[in-house]
Amino acid sequence: MKKIIFAFAFCSLMWTSKASTTNPVDSKKEEIEVNINLTDVKDDQVLVTVKAPKIKTDIITYSLPKTVPGTYSVDDYGKYIADFKAYDKKGNLLTVTKTDDNTWSIQKAKSLVKITYLVNDTYDTEKGRGFGKDDVFSPAGTNIDASKNFMLNLHGFVGYFQDKKEMPYKVTVTHPETLWGATSMIDKDGSKTVDIFEMPLYSELLENPIMYSKPDYTTFTVDGMDIQIAVYSPTGKFTAESITPEMKTMMTAQKTFLGKVNSTKKYTVILYLSTMAPTDAKGFGALEHPTATTVVMPEMMPKDELVKQMKDVVSHEFFHILTPLTIHSKEIQYFDYNAPKMSQHLWMYEGVTEYFANLFQINQGLIDENEFFGRIAEKIEGANAMNDTMPFTTMSANVLTEPYKDQYLNVYQKGALIGMCVDIQIRENSNGKRGILDLMHQLSNEYGVSKPFNDADLFAKITSLTYPEVGEFFTKYVSGPTPIPYYDYLAKVGITKVTKKTPEGIFLKGQIPYISVNKENKEIFVAPNKELSIFYTTLDLKGGDIILSINDKPYSLDNIYDMISESQKWKENDAISIKIKRDGKEQIIKGIVKLPYIDTDGLEATDASKATLREAWLKG
Repeated sequence: MKKIIFAFAFCSLMWTSKASTTNPVDSKKEEIEVNINLTDVKDDQVLVTVKAPKIKTDIITYSLPKTVPGTYSVDDYGKYIADFKAYDKKGNLLTVTKTDDNTWSIQKAKSLVKITYLVNDTYDTEKGRGFGKDDVFSPAGTNIDASKNFMLNLHGFVGYFQDKKEMPYKVTVTHPETLWGATSMIDKDGSKTVDIFEMPLYSELLENPIMYSKPDYTTFTVDGMDIQIAVYSPTGKFTAESITPEMKTMMTAQKTFLGKVNSTKKYTVILYLSTMAPTDAKGFGALEHPTATTVVMPEMMPKDELVKQMKDVVSHEFFHILTPLTIHSKEIQYFDYNAPKMSQHLWMYEGVTEYFANLFQINQGLIDENEFFGRIAEKIEGANAMNDTMPFTTMSANVLTEPYKDQYLNVYQKGALIGMCVDIQIRENSNGKRGILDLMHQLSNEYGVSKPFNDADLFAKITSLTYPEVGEFFTKYVSGPTPIPYYDYLAKVGITKVTKKTPEGIFLKGQIPYISVNKENKEIFVAPNKELSIFYTTLDLKGGDIILSINDKPYSLDNIYDMISESQKWKENDAISIKIKRDGKEQIIKGIVKLPYIDTDGLEATDASKATLREAWLKG
């Protein structure tokens, strides 16, 4: 999973005023049949009908997940279920008791024939900008927009009977003829209004999201893997074709970097673009699956920013093919959807994945050294802002509860830096011949999709495959409370900490906006009662000034992201013309751009004697 943090600032600014299987299901084996009706949607609810298998007990429970792999949060998908009913073969209702948010207990279960219930979508209920306490992270959520779009993360629609998760599932989706389902699963029905998907296990069904919308997709092949890019853009601003060239370049580079790790033959990238309306998705980022990634982004983003974010989040999710989808512990292999036990090794599942998502770009020439070093410096700053004495393994194993839950986002900061330090340590010990990617290949061969490791044994196994210094690192800095001396490890490859003057944001200072929006008329205005930066004081802009246009380009809520994106390209002393409205009167302010600067920690390659090892680290 990858969360995009810019959502916090952007939203507050706006609203201040496992592997997909194609093996056939054994026709002789009893299966659980599910029907999802996307044709007759009433009151924004979808009817789900589940044909029950043979039940041999007087009472049976049916549950939807409390949490699902990759989210590291309690989401209680059962809360979105309404009008749950159970029937016998004569159509009589059986007694049902809801025992918790996600589970229903059915009496006289031996006579159970089917259950029905209505599903409400999660996008409608996001109150905390998609990251609130009660919000489901949008890429793991569901959307019901009749005749337009259905986001079927199947853990929000399909549950499981007690002790029946190992049975095959047959899911029939009836849908409008105008909508097409993007998924890595194979449709076994040839009609235009019915899709049939078969999966041998509940866990594999849940790893295959489907997005129904007007067909908009592209396909291409990378090293034997068929890639599908599917896009839902409500206004048609973006198409799959418009972003495919950059995605193909990126995914080709990833496959080259990663090498032969898995046998996935088809991979689907599902991109949902949000209108940012009150009932639409607001939690931006992506969620991984063995053969798919679901991505949610705001549609109002400029194309270059969308493509940049897609590169970062999709590359992160794609590298999950390695871990935890191939290399994982028993906690992942035998995941309990309603009483989950979490693994100690988020440093690997999310951290190493995030590290690779950045390393491959410098390795394959997609970014230069300055960009890569800047990203590492930002991660050091981010990690230092979190609890740096909380043992990472302890946080990981307890990530669903406080105070550890609040530290989850550190997996993208300190977690990635753990991967970097291990990589550098292995490079140093092997004279540049090996790195952490080689280690992951070894672990992949040692374990694999169907062979999990014991959580407590991983560090010893890694030490046996590498060097004692690597084991000492894990003991002291990952399972221990000692903060990592990042600059000591960077010095091993000739990288030094330096202080740089860095331009600060014009309209956003970190996560704090200098501007606000009147959502009634969509006007952008300078936030009142705030100490403004040199950009504003130089131009004599004041709190409450309404920004109508900049350099003759009109701006409002509809294209505010364009304004923010353009401002990131401005240079010191550029000429600028801003049309404003102050006290009801329009005027044009002309002047030059003065950027606010702050001192930041940066990184530079300064030790020429380490050049060979540094080159092996970045390009090996």
